[in-house]
Order: sequence, then C-alpha cells, then structure tokens
Amino acid sequence: MFLAGTLAIQICMLGVCSIFQAWDIRRMMVKRELAAASYLLEQDIAPALVASALSHTEVTEEGGELLKIIGHTEHTQSYLLLLMEQMSVPFFLLLLSAGVIFAAVILTGAAIFLQNREKFYENAGKVITKYAENQFEVHLPQGETGAVYQLFGGIEQLAYSLQAKSEMEYKAKIFLRDMISNISHQLKTPLAALSMYMEIIMEEPGNEETVRSFSRKSVQSLGRMNQLVQSLLKMARLNTGNIIFEKRKCPVLEVVEQAVEDLLERAESEDKKILLTGQRDEKMFCDQEWTTEAVGNLVKNALDHTKEGGVIQVSWEGTPAVFRLTVEDNGCGIAEEDIHHIFKQFYRSRTSGDRQGAGLGLSLAKIIVEGQGGNLSVESSPGEGSIFRMTFLTDL
Repeated sequence: MFLAGTLAIQICMLGVCSIFQAWDIRRMMVKRELAAASYLLEQDIAPALVASALSHTEVTEEGGELLKIIGHTEHTQSYLLLLMEQMSVPFFLLLLSAGVIFAAVILTGAAIFLQNREKFYENAGKVITKYAENQFEVHLPQGETGAVYQLFGGIEQLAYSLQAKSEMEYKAKIFLRDMISNISHQLKTPLAALSMYMEIIMEEPGNEETVRSFSRKSVQSLGRMNQLVQSLLKMARLNTGNIIFEKRKCPVLEVVEQAVEDLLERAESEDKKILLTGQRDEKMFCDQEWTTEAVGNLVKNALDHTKEGGVIQVSWEGTPAVFRLTVEDNGCGIAEEDIHHIFKQFYRSRTSGDRQGAGLGLSLAKIIVEGQGGNLSVESSPGEGSIFRMTFLTDL
C-alpha cells in the first residue's frame, strides 16, 4: 500500500510537471515569436507581412538552406538551440528533484517499515520465549491476515496446548503432594495403633486373652489401612483422568446387591437393616463396576452414622428422562454447618466422633457419579437421618 501510494504520488507529480512544462514551452514560443515580430517591425517590414510569416506553415528549400547556414537542423545539439536550452535545463532539474524526493520517500518509508517490522519480530520472539518458559500472560498479535499472522496463529495453538499441559502437570504435582500428605496423615494413626498392639502382644505372649484381643484389633487396623490405601488409589486414578467410564444398560438390582453384599454381615452384627426397594427388572445407564463402588460407599456411610436398630433403605425409580437411586437412613443426620462440606476429601464433621472412615467415601462417590454425567445430592436434618440421591440421565 505504501509503494502503491508513493507511485501514485510520483505519477501525479510527473503529470503536474508536464503541465507546467507545456505552459513554459508555450510561453517561450510566444516570447520568441514576439521577439521575431519586434525585430522584423524594426526593419520596416510591413505588419501584414510579419503576421503572414508567423502564421506561415509551408516549408521551402530556401528556408531549409538558411537554417543550415545558421546551424538550426534536426542534427544540431540541443544545447546549441536557444529554445531547447531554456526548456531542457529547468525540466531536467525538475525531474531530478522529483526523482530525489521519490527516492527519499521510498528509502524513508522502507527504513521505517523495516525498523517497525524488526521490532515486531523482536516482540514476537520475546513472547515465544515466554511461552517456552511456561509464561502465558502475553500473547502474539491476532486477527490480521497474511502469512505472518497465520504463523502466529499456529504458534498460539501450540502455546494453548503447552499451557494446558503445564496446568495439568501442575495440578498433578499438587494432587500428588496433597495425596502423599494425606496418606501420611491418615496412616499415622492406624500405624501407631498397630505398633502399640504388636508391642503389647510381644510383652504378654502367654496371656491368651490379651493376644486374642489385640490380634483382633491389629486385624481391624490392617483392614482400615487397606481400605484407606485402596480408596486413595481409586481417588488418584479418577482425579488424574486415567479412568474411562464404560456406560451401558445395567440391571439396577444387580448393581445394588453387589454394593451391599459385603456390608450385610456388618449390618447384621450391628443390629441394622438394609432394605432394597424398586422394580427388579429396572435398568440404568452407567458403568456398573464404578457405580457399585459409589452405592457401596453411600450405604457404608449410612451404616457409620446409624445407631443400633437403624434402617438403611436403598430405592430406585426410572422415568423417561432421568433415573434416580436413593440411599436413605434414619441415623444422626448432618449438621447445617457440615452439609456443604461433606463431599470434600478427608472431611469429617465434629459429630463424627470415633466412627469408622477416613472421609473419602462420599468424595469418591461424588466423583464417580459426576464423572458419568450424573449428580449426587443430599438432604438431611440433625437427628432425622439423611437422604443421598444419585441422578443419571436416561440413555436415549
């Protein structure tokens, strides 16, 4: 655009110069005719004859011979002709000036353009260097056309990929750090208890009752540690995106029965009941293995917070739009200040006391349900029990 504009200006300047040159030529020719007419009149030539001579267009041999004698022919050097000398020198100077101005404008414009372009590339290089250092606060120019901006667009796409990868790595590091810290904290108590039980058993090997009692407690501590480690591993796999849920039509009764199978013995020993309510042939669209894990965690949580004689009821109902599975208990309920935090990892309310669990079951259940596109909600009142409701979209 700059060069086209400059050339247009140059053409206009040459046109203007040509117009002025034509005016000068006409002025000089008029001046020469005036001088010739004045000279002839001074020589007492009749005015009519002078006028006829100035307007005469016919060429004769005598006239040609006369011009040869005085040196005015087609082969005569232009600087020897007075009219050409008067015309050529100003015209040459005018064209020279126009050429110099044109060259100066071109060089100045090119210098400014190259300087700006160099600065433009330098700034782009700094931004790309920032990208290499995982700093994405500043971005390359966008929204223009041209090969350079297409290149910048490709670099921006690469930068977005690097940024996403960097953020994932950072989250993974934070998650790993927190996971190690949580594992260390959660294992500290059962390990200390297990160590103490072993010392007691070693100190009283002959006391059969003591050995039996603390061996049972040791097994319980080992079981708790195993459950904790397994829950942490599942949580890690889910949070890092290593699990792909394989959803299909699953029999609800089969999912629920598998979820409560390992908890029926505990419920019986604690004088609690687990009731299943719903159509036996009902099906739900989910990942059966992981949904079983989620339901089991909800039932286990209900057992943890229900006193002897309590009832845990698992019910389900399907509609054309959604499928709901509910775990309801008549236990101690959840305090108002705790209900918004119960799905956080390792969260335990002040009313939990010495109940079993490390605070991972509800968090794990929520991640599993939401990972399948569902929703897990809770309704509870202190002293009146809790209702956990899993909602899934019906497969269309």
